[in-house]
Amino acid sequence: MAHPVRTKLRDPSLFKENAYIDGEWVPATSGQSFKVQNPATDEVLGFCPEMSKKETDAAIDAAREAFQSFRNTSARQKARLLRRWYDLVTENADDLATLITLENGKALSDAKIEVEYAASFLEWFSDEAPRIYGDVIPATVAGNQVLTIREPVGVCGLITPWNFPAAMVTRKAGAALAGGCSVVIKSPGETPFTINAMVELAHRAGIPHGLVNVVTALSNTVKVGRALTSSPLVRKISFTGSTRVGKILMQQCAETTLKKISLELGGNAPFIVFEDADIDAAVAGAISSKFRASGQTCVCPNRMFVHESVYDIFAAKLAARVRSEFVVGNSLTTSGVTHGPLIHQAALQKVERHVKDAVSKGAKVLAGGSRLPHLGSNFFLPTVLSDMDDSMQLASEETFGPVAAVFRFKTEEEVIRRSNDTEVGLAGYFFSKDVHRVWRVAKALEVGMVGVNTGVISDPATPFGGVKSSGFGREGSRYGIEEYLSMKMIAFGGNTTSLKGRL
Repeated sequence: MAHPVRTKLRDPSLFKENAYIDGEWVPATSGQSFKVQNPATDEVLGFCPEMSKKETDAAIDAAREAFQSFRNTSARQKARLLRRWYDLVTENADDLATLITLENGKALSDAKIEVEYAASFLEWFSDEAPRIYGDVIPATVAGNQVLTIREPVGVCGLITPWNFPAAMVTRKAGAALAGGCSVVIKSPGETPFTINAMVELAHRAGIPHGLVNVVTALSNTVKVGRALTSSPLVRKISFTGSTRVGKILMQQCAETTLKKISLELGGNAPFIVFEDADIDAAVAGAISSKFRASGQTCVCPNRMFVHESVYDIFAAKLAARVRSEFVVGNSLTTSGVTHGPLIHQAALQKVERHVKDAVSKGAKVLAGGSRLPHLGSNFFLPTVLSDMDDSMQLASEETFGPVAAVFRFKTEEEVIRRSNDTEVGLAGYFFSKDVHRVWRVAKALEVGMVGVNTGVISDPATPFGGVKSSGFGREGSRYGIEEYLSMKMIAFGGNTTSLKGRL
């Protein structure tokens, strides 16, 4: 019988069913494992070790040992290692995209874009590694000279999500390695094979043993997370996921040791279309921002606010494009597929609950609105809802699915108030041709990232992160490395002796 994964890869050796600790692919000492399924077919793709605290501690020890020497590696050598990793990711892009589609479900076209995005962080941080600078500061004390240097924080625990299994690894690990740190990655139970393949390529790139470790777990996720947050050897935690879990991790990090923390948490992004907007451009922006990865991204607009004077035309054009341009299915077996399944039943049930709640309170379905059981158990039609109001669950809860909910508004002041009426603040979008309004609204939105007349804001060159309960810290850009560094001040005294007296 043909293997469900290896036969689909050009390089079958990229498919790893173990965890990676200190340069070796290892099983769990307990012998336990968990299955990984294809969300498009429910087929079992393979198994990964159910690691626990014991294996996590071993990975931390390996990372600590590797850090002792790597911290003194030259910036140029770090850059060369990251560049070799980048080259291998690029060379194996097709296999990586196939793995993403198999275990995550996103369309192959989306998966290929993710691999390119993932590689771009390795390229970016390879360029940034030699540019970690300090300062020379004129002291107020006579005879003193002050300077600052940046030092790596040490061992970092990276807890990554299932929705971008390749890109979130490189966005975190690329910055950590560029800064001179070592990492222990807790991969998501839904999508471990993509991360394993990425780390195998890091291994082939010559990244020293112990610098990058991967611990796999599903049922033991909480135990592994606790091992990372409680270890005094781990100096930094970076987490992408829900606000609820982020708060738990933050609390745990303060119970035993104080650690640097970066949290990229949930969103409830507003997408605003003002009366002076280019409607066709706004519709295109809505398509690109809302329906990428079937709406399973933290920066997807959850609430589309459209001025009442252009509401009907915007909603009609959006629904028409969704109905005519989208093809839902399994892109590994069907050509032309633009959108795949949701990740699992819990995700689909939340989407369905939000749609039913909205319809029961007066919303109209302009496109989609239902499951596609003939395709599989996790497929849901991309949906456009009109006549939304703030009493509906969609207004306050992140859907994380392919549902565009379109709300009316009358004034700029009203839409700013409604947009900010949430505890989270990751991303926000708006479309307007008025340059004065652009500055007003961009400053008024309580979010960490704003897209003006665009639905695409993610870029390795830009700082990614939120405010309020969407977390803190930034990933990507030159600021991304700062999250993995600490500043040391050095004051030199005794500089008052006259040179003349020494001649």
